[in-house]
Amino acid sequence: MDWKTLQGLLSGVNKYSTAFGRIWLSVVFVFRVMVYVVAAERVWGDDQKDFDCNTKQPGCANVCYDHFFPISHIRLWALQLIFVTCPSFMVVMHVAYRDERERKYQAKHGENTKLYANTGKKHGGLWWTYLLSLFAKTGFEIGFLYVLHHIYNSFYLPRLVKCDIRPCPNIVDCYIGRPTEKKVFTYFMVGASALCIVLSVCEIIYLISKRLVRCVSKMKRRERYIRPPYREEDSHCTLPVRDLGHDLECKPETKPDFKPDFKHYPLMPSHRLLKDDLRASAPNLSCST
Repeated sequence: MDWKTLQGLLSGVNKYSTAFGRIWLSVVFVFRVMVYVVAAERVWGDDQKDFDCNTKQPGCANVCYDHFFPISHIRLWALQLIFVTCPSFMVVMHVAYRDERERKYQAKHGENTKLYANTGKKHGGLWWTYLLSLFAKTGFEIGFLYVLHHIYNSFYLPRLVKCDIRPCPNIVDCYIGRPTEKKVFTYFMVGASALCIVLSVCEIIYLISKRLVRCVSKMKRRERYIRPPYREEDSHCTLPVRDLGHDLECKPETKPDFKPDFKHYPLMPSHRLLKDDLRASAPNLSCST
């Protein structure tokens, strides 16, 4: 397996990840891939050869080894790393799909137009793709840990195993090569996998909480835009709102209808009123009709 190719592919995921995602990627490469390539392959490289049984019966050692090691640790970890890192490619493919749509949109409507503000920003469908990849990675991690725990009895490797499977003639003692060293590497890889699970769960919580906060703030802005703030001068109450008690009711101020009394003020011709007004204001002038 070419781990350099895998590293080159996953390096593109790093610029679209959050802080938890970058830490997760560092843990995968430093504490899992590097340990796998440098040390783990050498430790488990000759595990079947070092599996020694105290019998010369042909096929007995092979059958006993297959019974106690149905799948090698090193191969199981290789499958785990492949399955865990593959969901991250979903994000890269989604961003590539957005870039292609952006290119076609600009070719049709002009280079100055944009379909996305930022093709790598986690909004809309890309947010769901990223969240789905986190759930997939967490599920694969938990699944492989359960398989390893179920097959190898809580990750424990004994020094001596007893086998009575045919074609073994009787109960045969078989010895595992370098059990302490293999146990240490097993616990180390399990711890690194558990740390990756914790980081993935933290990233899921971070993404969901950030999305909820954004939605709540958007709803508040929308309500503020639709319903303007209350002002006291817009009220028709006779008293300000701050002066009202809990038992007082706000009643609009009413005014009685005004009806002029024409009996006391008889109507006069307009020219008569004008003549009297002129005489009162300028007695030296005369007005002739």
